Amino acid sequence: MNIKFESSVIFVEDIQKSRHFYETILGQKVTADFGVNIGFEGGFAIFQRKYAHDVIFGRDMEYGLNNLELYFECGEIDEAVSGLQENDVKFIHAMVEQPWGQRVVRFYDPDGHIVEIGEPLSALVSRLAASGLNAEQISSKTSLTLEMVNHFLNEK
Repeated sequence: MNIKFESSVIFVEDIQKSRHFYETILGQKVTADFGVNIGFEGGFAIFQRKYAHDVIFGRDMEYGLNNLELYFECGEIDEAVSGLQENDVKFIHAMVEQPWGQRVVRFYDPDGHIVEIGEPLSALVSRLAASGLNAEQISSKTSLTLEMVNHFLNEK
Protein backbone atom coordinates (compact mmCIF):
# COMPACT_ATOMS: atom_id res chain seq x y z
CA MET A 1 0.00 0.00 0.00
CA ASN A 2 1.33 3.44 -0.96
CA ILE A 3 -0.53 6.28 0.78
CA LYS A 4 0.57 9.63 -0.61
CA PHE A 5 -0.17 13.02 0.95
CA GLU A 6 -1.92 15.26 -1.57
CA SER A 7 -3.35 18.35 0.06
CA SER A 8 -4.22 20.33 3.15
CA VAL A 9 -7.71 21.79 3.15
CA ILE A 10 -9.12 24.51 5.36
CA PHE A 11 -12.80 25.31 5.69
CA VAL A 12 -13.76 28.91 4.91
CA GLU A 13 -16.94 30.89 5.41
CA ASP A 14 -16.90 32.83 2.12
CA ILE A 15 -15.16 30.91 -0.68
CA GLN A 16 -14.84 33.93 -3.00
CA LYS A 17 -13.48 36.21 -0.29
CA SER A 18 -10.93 33.56 0.70
CA ARG A 19 -10.03 32.87 -2.94
CA HIS A 20 -9.38 36.59 -3.42
CA PHE A 21 -7.23 36.64 -0.27
CA TYR A 22 -5.04 33.69 -1.25
CA GLU A 23 -4.96 34.36 -5.00
CA THR A 24 -4.70 38.16 -5.11
CA ILE A 25 -3.16 39.20 -1.82
CA LEU A 26 -0.85 36.20 -1.27
CA GLY A 27 -0.27 35.49 -4.99
CA GLN A 28 -1.20 31.80 -4.93
CA LYS A 29 -2.03 30.12 -8.25
CA VAL A 30 -5.38 28.36 -8.56
CA THR A 31 -5.04 24.89 -10.06
CA ALA A 32 -8.64 23.70 -9.69
CA ASP A 33 -11.95 25.46 -9.09
CA PHE A 34 -14.94 23.28 -8.25
CA GLY A 35 -17.02 26.16 -6.91
CA VAL A 36 -17.21 25.00 -3.28
CA ASN A 37 -13.64 23.66 -3.33
CA ILE A 38 -10.66 25.53 -4.78
CA GLY A 39 -7.17 24.05 -5.06
CA PHE A 40 -3.95 26.03 -5.18
CA GLU A 41 -0.50 25.12 -6.45
CA GLY A 42 1.56 23.36 -3.80
CA GLY A 43 -1.19 21.18 -2.38
CA PHE A 44 -3.31 23.68 -0.48
CA ALA A 45 -7.10 23.99 -0.86
CA ILE A 46 -10.07 25.85 0.55
CA PHE A 47 -13.50 24.29 0.99
CA GLN A 48 -16.77 26.17 1.59
CA ARG A 49 -17.35 25.49 5.31
CA LYS A 50 -21.11 24.86 5.31
CA TYR A 51 -20.95 22.56 2.29
CA ALA A 52 -17.91 20.68 3.65
CA HIS A 53 -19.55 20.10 7.01
CA ASP A 54 -22.78 18.92 5.37
CA VAL A 55 -20.80 16.47 3.21
CA ILE A 56 -18.51 15.24 5.98
CA PHE A 57 -20.70 15.33 9.09
CA GLY A 58 -24.23 15.67 7.68
CA ARG A 59 -24.61 18.93 9.59
CA ASP A 60 -22.75 22.15 10.36
CA MET A 61 -20.07 21.86 13.05
CA GLU A 62 -18.10 24.31 15.14
CA TYR A 63 -14.39 24.40 14.56
CA GLY A 64 -11.52 25.86 16.53
CA LEU A 65 -9.44 28.89 15.76
CA ASN A 66 -5.79 29.55 16.51
CA ASN A 67 -4.93 25.86 16.33
CA LEU A 68 -3.70 25.71 12.74
CA GLU A 69 -1.13 27.73 10.85
CA LEU A 70 -0.54 27.93 7.12
CA TYR A 71 3.12 28.56 6.35
CA PHE A 72 4.42 30.33 3.25
CA GLU A 73 7.89 31.57 2.33
CA CYS A 74 8.84 34.68 0.39
CA GLY A 75 12.28 35.90 -0.63
CA GLU A 76 10.94 39.46 -0.71
CA ILE A 77 9.42 39.34 2.76
CA ASP A 78 9.55 43.12 3.35
CA GLU A 79 7.65 43.68 0.11
CA ALA A 80 5.11 41.01 1.12
CA VAL A 81 4.52 42.74 4.46
CA SER A 82 3.94 46.06 2.67
CA GLY A 83 1.38 44.38 0.43
CA LEU A 84 -0.39 42.91 3.45
CA GLN A 85 -0.48 46.33 5.13
CA GLU A 86 -1.96 47.89 1.98
CA ASN A 87 -4.76 45.30 2.10
CA ASP A 88 -5.64 45.95 5.76
CA VAL A 89 -4.76 42.42 6.84
CA LYS A 90 -5.18 41.84 10.60
CA PHE A 91 -1.69 41.14 11.93
CA ILE A 92 -0.98 38.87 14.88
CA HIS A 93 2.44 40.47 15.11
CA ALA A 94 4.74 42.59 13.00
CA MET A 95 7.89 41.14 11.45
CA VAL A 96 9.91 39.39 14.14
CA GLU A 97 13.08 37.37 14.20
CA GLN A 98 12.52 33.89 15.57
CA PRO A 99 15.02 32.41 18.07
CA TRP A 100 16.67 30.51 15.16
CA GLY A 101 17.11 33.78 13.24
CA GLN A 102 14.39 33.51 10.59
CA ARG A 103 12.33 36.65 9.98
CA VAL A 104 8.57 35.97 9.95
CA VAL A 105 5.24 37.74 10.12
CA ARG A 106 1.93 36.23 11.20
CA PHE A 107 -1.59 37.41 10.44
CA TYR A 108 -5.15 36.15 10.01
CA ASP A 109 -6.93 35.17 6.81
CA PRO A 110 -10.59 36.23 6.35
CA ASP A 111 -11.77 33.25 8.46
CA GLY A 112 -9.34 33.78 11.32
CA HIS A 113 -6.84 31.07 10.32
CA ILE A 114 -3.26 31.89 11.23
CA VAL A 115 -1.03 32.54 8.23
CA GLU A 116 2.74 32.90 8.48
CA ILE A 117 5.16 34.18 5.88
CA GLY A 118 8.82 33.52 6.58
CA GLU A 119 11.99 34.22 4.72
CA PRO A 120 13.32 31.08 2.99
CA LEU A 121 16.04 29.26 4.92
CA SER A 122 18.45 29.97 2.07
CA ALA A 123 17.81 33.71 2.54
CA LEU A 124 18.28 33.34 6.29
CA VAL A 125 21.66 31.66 5.80
CA SER A 126 22.76 34.33 3.29
CA ARG A 127 21.66 37.13 5.61
CA LEU A 128 23.52 35.64 8.57
CA ALA A 129 26.63 35.09 6.45
CA ALA A 130 26.46 38.71 5.26
CA SER A 131 26.33 39.79 8.92
CA GLY A 132 29.71 38.11 9.46
CA LEU A 133 28.79 34.71 10.86
CA ASN A 134 30.70 31.71 9.55
CA ALA A 135 29.07 28.40 8.58
CA GLU A 136 29.57 26.82 12.01
CA GLN A 137 28.08 29.85 13.78
CA ILE A 138 25.11 29.86 11.39
CA SER A 139 24.56 26.16 12.00
CA SER A 140 24.64 26.71 15.76
CA LYS A 141 22.23 29.68 15.65
CA THR A 142 19.71 28.14 13.23
CA SER A 143 19.93 24.45 14.21
CA LEU A 144 20.45 23.67 10.51
CA THR A 145 23.06 21.02 9.87
CA LEU A 146 26.44 22.24 8.74
CA GLU A 147 25.81 20.36 5.48
CA MET A 148 22.59 22.33 4.88
CA VAL A 149 24.28 25.64 5.71
CA ASN A 150 27.15 24.91 3.31
CA HIS A 151 24.65 23.86 0.63
CA PHE A 152 22.83 27.21 0.94
CA LEU A 153 26.11 29.15 0.98
CA ASN A 154 27.30 27.37 -2.19
CA GLU A 155 24.02 27.95 -4.09
CA LYS A 156 25.03 31.51 -4.95
